[in-house]
Amino acid sequence: MKARVRRQKAGLTGGNRGQSLGAPASDSARYSPRFRRGQKVEKSADPRELVAAIKRDLAAAADPEYRESVQRFFKEPIDVYGVRTSDARRISNEYFKKVRHLPKREIFEICELLHNPGLGHDHPRKRGQSLGARGRAVQSPFSRSCPAPSYEEHGVAFSWAGRLNAQFEPADFLVLERWLRNYVSNWAACDTLCGGPFGDFLIRFPKFLPTVRKWAKSENRWLRRASAVTLIPALKTEPEIHHQGTKAQRGTGRGEVPEAGTRSRYVSQAYQTADILLLDEDDMVQKGYGWMLKELANRRPREVFEFVLARRDRMPRTALRYAIEKMPAAWKKQAMAR
Repeated sequence: MKARVRRQKAGLTGGNRGQSLGAPASDSARYSPRFRRGQKVEKSADPRELVAAIKRDLAAAADPEYRESVQRFFKEPIDVYGVRTSDARRISNEYFKKVRHLPKREIFEICELLHNPGLGHDHPRKRGQSLGARGRAVQSPFSRSCPAPSYEEHGVAFSWAGRLNAQFEPADFLVLERWLRNYVSNWAACDTLCGGPFGDFLIRFPKFLPTVRKWAKSENRWLRRASAVTLIPALKTEPEIHHQGTKAQRGTGRGEVPEAGTRSRYVSQAYQTADILLLDEDDMVQKGYGWMLKELANRRPREVFEFVLARRDRMPRTALRYAIEKMPAAWKKQAMAR
């Protein structure tokens, strides 16, 4: 629990419509000329210069000591500037003001540049071709002049996507899923994307729930974690059910939960996902679905308790501890008993 508190303090839990970003010279009024290093970016700045300016500001705000402390929360080395949460949020907000007038598609393309700064360095883009489409044809997306992006750069892109959630449409699922598959390589990035814009997307478009459930069987550990974490925003909106009810309402004590008709699709899928991931040996996945059950327990404590109780002999202790963290002491003791 203390480790999770430290992670929270570290901030790791977080032209004309249809015109492409590679606009011809005749559309120069849309983007400003190149600017000198250190010069503030105007609202009409070229997207690549905008991304370069974001990188410079993030690098300038880096704290070496903070960077070292952040690394402690990851088993593997991660590329991180070491920008404190308040500074990263300030930089993200400042630059979003310069692009919020653009159509969603163009903002998403700037996000692609934040995720993958090498896009377009190997092949020129044809007029009207999106960065995402061109990027699929690029053999080596990261050139020597475009180093791999940092955690903070991914975070800016995920934050901007979250600001556009009112504009989400079904076709955006492919964009968000591609970001998840291609640009998520640690638990913090997974939770920032899936606990934010992707989770918001799923609330608006539950028809994608079956696809998300399939992630639980993926070989990619971050997709498996995402299959649980992406449900959390929806679970937080569920009505609270604190009464014990009858035995039939709260389950039989043999691992059953109330009938599907009494639960939303998100709650039903949460239990299904937890069962699929139940014996997963990856601790990042165990923590992910344990966290999901903990959030569900905030709304339906008795139901989750009986679900966990019936599986306590098989559920990894890591997932179990996460799931029961906020339950009454007596329930915790019963759940932890072998």
